Amino acid sequence: MNPVRRRRLLLILALVLAAAAAAALVAITLQRNATFLYTPSEVKAGATAKADRFRLGGMVAKGSFRRTDGTLESEFAVTDGDAQLAVAYSGILPDLFRENQAVIATGSMRGDTFVAEEVLAKHDENYMPKEVADKMGVSHRKHNVQETPAP
Repeated sequence: MNPVRRRRLLLILALVLAAAAAAALVAITLQRNATFLYTPSEVKAGATAKADRFRLGGMVAKGSFRRTDGTLESEFAVTDGDAQLAVAYSGILPDLFRENQAVIATGSMRGDTFVAEEVLAKHDENYMPKEVADKMGVSHRKHNVQETPAP
């Protein structure tokens, strides 16, 4: 084989291998950063692996919020109408966080408790994240709950 052709072939082969390695690294990074939204019913039914990082969505259950005095440690339960899941969080909660409001928490399971790394609350009285609204709508239809019309 001609030395010039051989050098070109090796250069092209090296470029293809580098592009494949870069694509593999991007795919692995995106897969690790992908978090899926689940409701408490889905978590209790085993839809997630115990060590997986995921988002938990639903409503903060009435009467479930407790904060440890003098710390940022708080506990509350998230419900979807069918099931409740205990959540532990250490940090400053959003200003609009309260009971009977939509919430999305990102974290993972430790035993029977969801340990949240981040908690997001709805930003006004008419907003509920689409994924949570869709999953809560299924629960409402299951329990024949009347849906309130949008303003």
